[in-house]
Amino acid sequence: MSGWDPEAFFTVHADLPREGPGETADVAWAAEVAGLTSRVRILDAACGPGGDLGALLRVAARGHVTAIDTHAPFIEAARVRWGKDARVTLLTGDYLTPEGPFDFIWSAGAVYFVGIETALTAWRGALAEGGAIAFSEPCLFTDAPSEGAIAFWEGYARLTDAQGIAAQVTAAGFETVATRVISDIAWESYFRPMQDRLRKLRRGADARLLEVIAAHEAEIAGWRAHKAETGYLLSVVRPS
Repeated sequence: MSGWDPEAFFTVHADLPREGPGETADVAWAAEVAGLTSRVRILDAACGPGGDLGALLRVAARGHVTAIDTHAPFIEAARVRWGKDARVTLLTGDYLTPEGPFDFIWSAGAVYFVGIETALTAWRGALAEGGAIAFSEPCLFTDAPSEGAIAFWEGYARLTDAQGIAAQVTAAGFETVATRVISDIAWESYFRPMQDRLRKLRRGADARLLEVIAAHEAEIAGWRAHKAETGYLLSVVRPS
């Protein structure tokens, strides 16, 4: 979201259950595709407040999940729910430089900030032999997207279709095992709690916060208007 005031942005995003679209079924699907066992070592890269930790822990029932985010308040929010679980390590830090090895790296939405090739190259050294990575990336679902569908991503320079995402995966020295479109349910799981928070924040909001609230409301409306044309593609990949 371009041009946002950081303080106002994180006021909106405080106390949300998740920081991007997602659902339990996404994690279960990726785990099945990757052939994970219950003893798997997982990295949740850019975990936010831990919205996917429950699903990841169901996969790693006898394993371990390390969750990293650069924003300390998100880690603190995750710690409230998961801090006493011995199977979880919560860290504030750079999600591109984790200490592995990990059998599986999960990253919901964060590759957007650095690019596919940068992220996969950075994570390669942290992967155990035979390991896999699952990440979601903005994707166009049509050869003729409307101006509104493109504008939804606010000038994202790497915006492409599934073929273009696969080409970036190949360029990083990986192969695509399988892909899955992030569902409407996953998007609404992110946007509905946000809408509730935006309504509450409007009361007594100053000009800076009102601007960020309006931007988020426009984002929600934009996705609902163009969800048939664009969204996130979840890819499971392995070093080639």
